[in-house]
Amino acid sequence: MNLTAPYSAAMTGEARRTSGPLVVLLGALTALGPLTINLYLPAFPVISREFGVGQGEVQLTMTAALVGIAIGQLVLGSVSDAAGRRAPLMVAYGGYAVVSLGIAASGDVTLLLALRLLQGLLGSAGMVIALAVVRDTSEGIAVGRTISRLMLVVGVAPVLAPALGSQLLLVGSWRLLFVVLAALAAVLVVLVALVLPESLPPELRRRGGTRSAARSYRTLLGDRTFLGLVLVAGLAMAGQFTYVTASAFVFQETYGLSAQQYGVLFGVCAVTVTLGTQVTGFLLGRARGTRIAGVALAVALGGAVGIAVVALTVGTGPGRLWALLVVLLPTIGAIGMLIPAIPGIALARQTHDAGSAAALIGASQFGMAALGAPLSGVLGGSVLAMGGVMVVAFALAGATLLAVARREREL
Repeated sequence: MNLTAPYSAAMTGEARRTSGPLVVLLGALTALGPLTINLYLPAFPVISREFGVGQGEVQLTMTAALVGIAIGQLVLGSVSDAAGRRAPLMVAYGGYAVVSLGIAASGDVTLLLALRLLQGLLGSAGMVIALAVVRDTSEGIAVGRTISRLMLVVGVAPVLAPALGSQLLLVGSWRLLFVVLAALAAVLVVLVALVLPESLPPELRRRGGTRSAARSYRTLLGDRTFLGLVLVAGLAMAGQFTYVTASAFVFQETYGLSAQQYGVLFGVCAVTVTLGTQVTGFLLGRARGTRIAGVALAVALGGAVGIAVVALTVGTGPGRLWALLVVLLPTIGAIGMLIPAIPGIALARQTHDAGSAAALIGASQFGMAALGAPLSGVLGGSVLAMGGVMVVAFALAGATLLAVARREREL
């Protein structure tokens, strides 16, 4: 497989579009982060019983992974601007494989919590560096369109991962899930070594060590438009993870679905997210990115309000799921549109320090997801709580996007 062609074309100005085979590999690298978060979700009750701890302590291991992913993107994105894209990927994913095997052998929840933090940190490498590679190899509209394909992975993988994990539990214990993650990371290290070309030549790398890295982040954070887009991306992800973490309890305990029915519904939601990401990819170049994001946020906010209204008026329980789905599915589709739209707009503005820019976007997304994920549970785990948290997240995102759009008009 020859993935080097787009780079030579890009450097001569002939084509600034990432090749199809490269996008497939970048998608695989991106997938490891979301799989890290949710693959073991169906095993929560089993882990709780085996370690003799409550559900809350087991849920903290997911929060630890989200925090690790947020921190890891800040560190590894900046490192990739200085050391290139390939070497940080291979080192991080090699370490990830070792840590995953350590999780599979862990004997108490405290060790599991610490290793999950480290696993999330190392697993973030593909997510942030893949975006940086896209920025290295693409220009203009092509950046957003390629990101829409990669963000398809980020949006869909957390939804599909629990279904995959439940199937793996049919043939082994929860420890098998982490052995599978270790094997996947090892395969990705080999693929990076064999077929991924370096997209950041030495002459374009940042120099100056940690002081230069800090300067890059200060510059990016000083760009109010970029900072606003980072916040929008994070708030949108917080809204999505509110749904992801609450759904198991809402659909099974509130609406009485079986585990199999819940899996089917998860699949329907995954298709809806997928459609949303691809709608954005189609619209980019035909409409302004901020307009696409604004419409998507309006739909998401309206749907979240609808979820709360359904809980207050139609009520919940077996036989009333249809009312929730009428407002939930458009909301999920709109989130799918947002997932690639905001990073695409933000990264298209950055001609340098693409790794650091992608890191800030990713850190905001998963940092806010870590904050938003447990909120509906803290508030009672009801449909109303889920809808209420989503309303707040999308309303704040919409207000921030309006401020960004207003600032852009003034510039």
